[in-house]
Amino acid sequence: MASTKEIKNRICSVKNTQKITNAMYLIASTKMRKAKEDLTRTRPYFCALQGEIKRIFRTAGDVESKYFYPADGTKILDGTYGCLVITADKGLAGAYNHNVLVEAQKLYNDHPDMKLFVVGEYGRQFFSKHHIPIEKSFLYTAQNPTMQRAREIAEILLRLFDSRKLEKIFIIYTDLESGMKAEAKSARLLPFHRKQFSSSVGERAVLTPFDFQPSIQSVLDNVMHSYISGYIYSALIDSFCSEQTARMTAMDSANQNAQKILDELSVQYHLVRQAAITQEITEVSSGAKAQKKKKIKEVEL
Repeated sequence: MASTKEIKNRICSVKNTQKITNAMYLIASTKMRKAKEDLTRTRPYFCALQGEIKRIFRTAGDVESKYFYPADGTKILDGTYGCLVITADKGLAGAYNHNVLVEAQKLYNDHPDMKLFVVGEYGRQFFSKHHIPIEKSFLYTAQNPTMQRAREIAEILLRLFDSRKLEKIFIIYTDLESGMKAEAKSARLLPFHRKQFSSSVGERAVLTPFDFQPSIQSVLDNVMHSYISGYIYSALIDSFCSEQTARMTAMDSANQNAQKILDELSVQYHLVRQAAITQEITEVSSGAKAQKKKKIKEVEL
């Protein structure tokens, strides 16, 4: 059995670890709250863009765009796929990174010629370790998603899509659905289905025709560039919030496990200490009895 000194050192070590995990929990909570505020401030703009795209289709339902499937949905896309994979820069976030990479692995197995575009150091190391080529690795950190970075990613992807080097583009990220629930999600970024921008039942029909300059197709393509940038920015923010949520959950579990270990060590410490005290009392009592017997013998002699 370990000595009281060894147990006290173990308790001290666990307490120090618990301080670190608790600090990481608080930091993750603060980062997640700030990221949600940033997304809330920018979301109305992109919701308005989506409304304008709907209005264009309500005005001219037969408009053609390279960013949409044809109205009859007969277009077959057999070319090279592209995939934007959003991971974290580090671990200690439960199954967050694992779930994203599992989705990416599934898509890559179905399309081995797929070109990968990776955000996050964890994803870069994973694909390098498994000798999976990366078309473009965005080296800036995943810890600080900004609109400017989303535009840079969108510009690269759109350039390849416009030149027909990529027929389809997917994005794999973690969607923070509601509250504390997050799920790894694979979504097609381009081309869009028209039904994604179909008018709701309650929306008013366009009675007065609009004048689009230089053309309705040019206006739609220009709006789609901004909308795709916003979509990527939203995915970056969602992934970042999901990472912090997963890290909060992992650190909370670590805190609970640490407390459980501390309780067990405390009981063990008191048992060992009590045993040591009992042994000391027994030794003192035995010594006193021996001395008493010795004095009795001396008197008798």
